[in-house]
Amino acid sequence: MSSDLGFILITTVTAFLSYSTNALLHSGSVSHDVSPRDYYLTTDAHWFNQTLDHYSPHDHRKFRQRYYEYLDNFRAPDGPVFMIICGEGPCSGIAKDYMSVLAKKFEAGVVSLEHRYYGKSYPFNSLATENLRYLSSKQALFDLAAFRQHYQATLNVKLNRSSDNPWFFFGVSYPGALSAWFRLKFPHLTCGSLASSAVVHAVYDFSAFDQQIGESAGQECKDALEETNKLLELGLKVNRKAVKALFNATELHVDVDFLYLTADAAVMAFQYGNSDKLCVPLVKAKKNGSDLVETYSKYVRDHCMKVWGLHVRPYNRKHLRNTVVTADSTYRIWWFQVCTELAYFQVAPANNSLRSQQINTEYHLDLCKSLFGKGTYPDVDATNLYYGGHKIAATKIIFTNGSQDPWRHASKQTSSPELPSYIMDCHNCGHGTDLRGCPQSPMVIEGKSNNCSSPDVVNKVRQQMVEHIDLWLSECR
Repeated sequence: MSSDLGFILITTVTAFLSYSTNALLHSGSVSHDVSPRDYYLTTDAHWFNQTLDHYSPHDHRKFRQRYYEYLDNFRAPDGPVFMIICGEGPCSGIAKDYMSVLAKKFEAGVVSLEHRYYGKSYPFNSLATENLRYLSSKQALFDLAAFRQHYQATLNVKLNRSSDNPWFFFGVSYPGALSAWFRLKFPHLTCGSLASSAVVHAVYDFSAFDQQIGESAGQECKDALEETNKLLELGLKVNRKAVKALFNATELHVDVDFLYLTADAAVMAFQYGNSDKLCVPLVKAKKNGSDLVETYSKYVRDHCMKVWGLHVRPYNRKHLRNTVVTADSTYRIWWFQVCTELAYFQVAPANNSLRSQQINTEYHLDLCKSLFGKGTYPDVDATNLYYGGHKIAATKIIFTNGSQDPWRHASKQTSSPELPSYIMDCHNCGHGTDLRGCPQSPMVIEGKSNNCSSPDVVNKVRQQMVEHIDLWLSECR
């Protein structure tokens, strides 16, 4: 997730790691010494005929939804089934992160369902606004329920049994919210849920996002970022073309869209446990009187773009208006969810902002209108009323968050016996640290914690996760 919850990079090699920039979750790249084969437990796709509109008794249209299964650890016939929820991007397989460790430990089969409209699970040949009306978290939850029932039925036939296996749901970021919401709405279909970095509270003006970035940065880095932002705005007034060229972003004709890109680039460092890549050179440049904009642009080019997969195109309105289904339609699709249901508008705080004050509510609403037409706005009150937001009234959900992750302020951070919540507190504990390790880009195979500044903190939370999963599976049986 970095700014507006995750724009995802979709190219053959770069769709592997959930990252987030301008949307919730994702722009990804794979470590240079990790091949796709190393990264995934499986990339063999299967297909399920999914109902297009779960709310209509008359509309019987279907679409093909992609899913994956990995049964090497499954203890037949009564082992648990772990459902990994895919989110706002293509689902290319079942990743070899900490989930693979959990699957071995519990002798679980693992399945993973691609989110409707993303990846190859497109219901239509066009992404015109009218064709996106079946895209929502509510429809996605029914997709999960329908698939779960179908998969269990096929499993029963294979195993020649009639009773259900115990299921447990997992998700990170927006899928983390879906994992929690599934347990809320379909408690009879899962023994429990892990909601990692789960953005369960839809936020209209999310100023706490940048406030967390400033807190995580520390005073010296925060001061340097604030000054860099002011210099960027001044530079745009003097010679906008030259400034944008430093960031390989001359295609962004709207200055605020460019400033959104530069704000998201800073977010990526903290969200995914790489703050030193940004802060060390920036603080040094400020102390030495070096050019802060040049130093920042080098960080963006060398790390955000070359290593972490940040692209300029998702910030280009002309591209976002394109309704043709292509490999990188993800950006438009996620913005539709942001603009109609979830918001998470990363607006500049009133004081000491790390992003331009031009990135405000009006900017986001204007973008939504520009992409999807008049009257498009996120009804966050309805979303939070339906799911409960921070006060979700469910049981048997584990909430986990990293202390430096700005998205944690849209998650549930208060704990109770039925809804335990844990915060991993360390220098590079970011988004999805419990499952992905530190830092989260490039991906650490099996989500090993040894790259974390405080691995004991992460391992303690993982042990607590295991204890809850073990207890709730036993109670389910």
